[in-house]
Amino acid sequence: MLTKRQNLMETIRGGSPDRFVNQYEFLEIILEAPLRTRPKPGETITNEWGITYSWPKDQLGPFPVHDDEHMVLKDITKWRDVVSAPSVEFSDETWAPAVEHANSVDREDKFVTVFFASGTFEMTHMLMGMEAAMMNLYEEPEYMHELIDYLTDYEIRYAKQVIERIKPDALFHHDDWGGQIASFMSPEMFEEFFLEPYKKAYGFWKDNGVELIVHHSDSYAANLVPHMIDMGIDIWQGVMTTNNTPELIKEYGGQISFMGEIDSGVVDCRDWKPEIIAEHVEKACKRCGKHYFIPCLTQGLNLSSFPGVYEAASEAIDAMSKKMF
Repeated sequence: MLTKRQNLMETIRGGSPDRFVNQYEFLEIILEAPLRTRPKPGETITNEWGITYSWPKDQLGPFPVHDDEHMVLKDITKWRDVVSAPSVEFSDETWAPAVEHANSVDREDKFVTVFFASGTFEMTHMLMGMEAAMMNLYEEPEYMHELIDYLTDYEIRYAKQVIERIKPDALFHHDDWGGQIASFMSPEMFEEFFLEPYKKAYGFWKDNGVELIVHHSDSYAANLVPHMIDMGIDIWQGVMTTNNTPELIKEYGGQISFMGEIDSGVVDCRDWKPEIIAEHVEKACKRCGKHYFIPCLTQGLNLSSFPGVYEAASEAIDAMSKKMF
C-alpha cells in the first residue's frame, strides 16, 4: 500500500494510485505557525493589519467590518500612509509549538504544510472593501500595483521565517478569486494585476524547498486555470461543480490537479445526512476519475462547518476507493 504522500504523487502525475486521495490526508497543516490574530465565533477583533473582523455566533465565519469607522484604507492614493504590514519576526517561544509539530511528522507519509491566508486579492478588499478594491483596478491601477507588490513582499518576508523554522514541504494558500458562477475579474485583468506577483511569491516558496503548492479558491475560476498553471500551482483546492471539473481534467490534467467537486454549500448544512453526502461523493468520483483529481469538500481546511460532515465525506471516499480501485 502506498503512503499518503506516494499516493498523492501518483494521482497528480497520472501514475498508478492505489486509492483515491482522501481529502486533506496528505497535508499535515502546521496551524501553530504564528501569522496573525484570528477571531473566534462570537468575537470582534482588530488584527495586526488594523482590519476589524466580526464573527457573529449564528454565522459560519468572520468577515471584515467596512463601515466608515473601521475601514483601514479609504483612499488608495494614500495607501502608504495607512497600510503597514505587521512584523514577521516572532520569538523562539512563539515558534516552539509549530516546530514541535513539524518535527513530529513522518515526511515520507505526509507533507509538512504551512498555511497562508489571506491571499493578495483578498487582502486588497479586506483593507478597503470589495467595491473599492474592484473599482480601483480600473480607476487607480498604478496605486493598486504598488499595494499588491507591497503585499507580495510581505508574504515573501514571512515565507523566509517559515522556511527557516519548519522547512515545509507544501504550501496551502488561500485567495478566493470568484463567486459560484464567475470569477471576480476577467482573465486579462487577473493577468495584469496578479499573475506576476503570484509567480514571484510562489516561485520563492518553490525555490526554497516547497515541493507542492495547493491553492484554495472555493469558487468558479475555470477561466483562470491557465494562469494558475503559469504561476506554479500544483493543486487547485475548492473546485466547485460549477467549474465542470471533468472538462478541466481532460484539458489540463498533467499540468495541474483539481481538489473538490463536493460542494460544501450543498452538503455541509445543519440537517446533513450521510447518505446524501455519499451520493455526492460517488457522483464526484465517477465523473472525475482516478487521475488529477482529489475528492474533497470545497471547504478551505480539513474540517466542516457542522460536526461530522467532514468525517462522513471521508468515509464515503474510502468506500468509493474500494469500489473503483
